[in-house]
Amino acid sequence: MKYFLDSAITDEIKYALENWGIDGVTTNPRHIQSSGKPFYTVIKEIANLTKDIPGFTVSVEVNPHFRKSDEMIEMAKKLAALSPNFVIKIPCIEQGVSAAYKLEKIGIRTNVTLVFSAAQAIMAGRIGARFVSPFVAWKEEAGEDTRLYIDDIATIYRNYNYKTEIIVAALRNCKQIVDAARSGAHIVTAGFAIYQASFEHPFTVGKGIPMFEEFWDKTDTSQEKH
Repeated sequence: MKYFLDSAITDEIKYALENWGIDGVTTNPRHIQSSGKPFYTVIKEIANLTKDIPGFTVSVEVNPHFRKSDEMIEMAKKLAALSPNFVIKIPCIEQGVSAAYKLEKIGIRTNVTLVFSAAQAIMAGRIGARFVSPFVAWKEEAGEDTRLYIDDIATIYRNYNYKTEIIVAALRNCKQIVDAARSGAHIVTAGFAIYQASFEHPFTVGKGIPMFEEFWDKTDTSQEKH
């Protein structure tokens, strides 16, 4: 399973590239706003950071005010022209799916996002979108069971050999990463802090390491003389 970083903060992306070997980046309007930089400034910075990584993708979203496929397509073409790494995020509404279908046919890769049902995910798969992004945390906050929902999407994609890759998005904890992997999702995308938390466990840092440090300190570790 691939790990994408859900961020538009270039320092986070640079660190994750150098230390974690992340496989891609996803952005959205909230992340762009959090970066504190103008939209085109920050996406060009991210493009420059990742330009020499083979197969690396950066998902960049069209203006969320757009409701017509034509205006989504027009902006998508402009964004795609900025970097070969860019994949264009399109909202999963009827006009959005239409836009994604037409964009894929002309070679512009898309990420159908804001997906909250298996029915929506089927539409993204059958039109050949590059990625589909089913959201998890928002559904769980509303009291829904998301494990079965991701299982269903993964099963349906296998049943029909859809080439679209599943990005499980809007993750808030390590358990959700594990659930996505268990379901057979291709990718997870999570924030910097979520991945940081996934490296460690309280028993590792609070019990295991201190205990082994104590044993180490009570052991003769000097080299033998030959």
